[in-house]
Amino acid sequence: MINSLGIKKSPKHTKVVVAMSGGVDSSVVAGLMKKEGFDVTGVTLKLYDDIKQSKEGRQCCAGQDILDAKRVSEQLDIKHKILFYQKKFKTEVIDSFVDSYMSGETPIPCVQCNQTVKFRDLFKYSKEFKADALVTGHYVTRIKTNSVAKMYRAKDLNRDQSYFLFSTLQEQLDYLRFPLGEIEKEKTREIASELKLNVADKPDSQDICFVPNGDYSSVIRKFRPDSFKKGDIVDLKGNKLGDHDGIINFTIGQRKGIKIAHKEPLYVVDINSKENKIIVGPKEALVIKKIYLRDVNILDSLKSFSEPVQIKVRSTGKLLKAKVNIGKNNALVEILEDETGISPGQACVFYLKDKFGDKVLGGGWIQKAENKILST
Repeated sequence: MINSLGIKKSPKHTKVVVAMSGGVDSSVVAGLMKKEGFDVTGVTLKLYDDIKQSKEGRQCCAGQDILDAKRVSEQLDIKHKILFYQKKFKTEVIDSFVDSYMSGETPIPCVQCNQTVKFRDLFKYSKEFKADALVTGHYVTRIKTNSVAKMYRAKDLNRDQSYFLFSTLQEQLDYLRFPLGEIEKEKTREIASELKLNVADKPDSQDICFVPNGDYSSVIRKFRPDSFKKGDIVDLKGNKLGDHDGIINFTIGQRKGIKIAHKEPLYVVDINSKENKIIVGPKEALVIKKIYLRDVNILDSLKSFSEPVQIKVRSTGKLLKAKVNIGKNNALVEILEDETGISPGQACVFYLKDKFGDKVLGGGWIQKAENKILST
């Protein structure tokens, strides 16, 4: 028999590891796996020491969330383990985040977290644990065709997390399962209530887990207190317009906080970390023509890129038509629609629509963005 996870075993003989963050999504996944009769072990990662949480939201992988995951596991009567990955997380996610910001980029630590401690280290642990699959609460769809697993955007596009998973390797995708890919978030909450889980009404995480209240600069100040170095704010021609208190206080596309009186609104167009300068200009200077990618990961045939595909350059952004020229571990992307405020350090993810939906072809990290009016 083939069970609901596509594995040729009965559920009771299928050993699965469920990544449990302590939130409603992963708790529901654990509950569904238990309800279907799988041999379930919940695993929670402790990634950092507790910090003050925001009033509006919460962070995952800290003290209270670990307790919640443990309580849900007890309620479901499944085994539960905690893996202490603080050192790994500090080195590969937090330090990388700080370095990226200090170089003038706008990083996405959630992608790096999935790429390292979750889909690499937890993947390895699950394999050594001899689990048949690693199951997570991500909103992304996995479809197997011709014995190969492919990734698609989730049914609930408002919750789709495929953008954050572009760096998933094929070996990992073959092993991973995402039961919530075809479920609306509202339905997930209903299932949590039906299962009487104590996290059914728990709010979703709002901030990056190690950034309390979304205050990025406080994290940089904590780890690199010497990084708040004053510098110049200049226009597109290099004329000095004012001063700044540190490039980490700025992101490309930013309008507020520049504090310069001008006849027209000014936006941060570029950040020159080597010269410690913030470059500002009109909104039209934010329109990007080309982007250059590094560390590209491909999850489909290169033939898929022979025609224009769709790309996403921010997690909440729309799909944009583009031509992609794949190189060796890099790519040149020509955007065929106007898009503004694209920043180095962000991800560019490739999609191609087929009969199953929007398939993830892969993606890469934005190394450089070429402004449309500055390149003409």
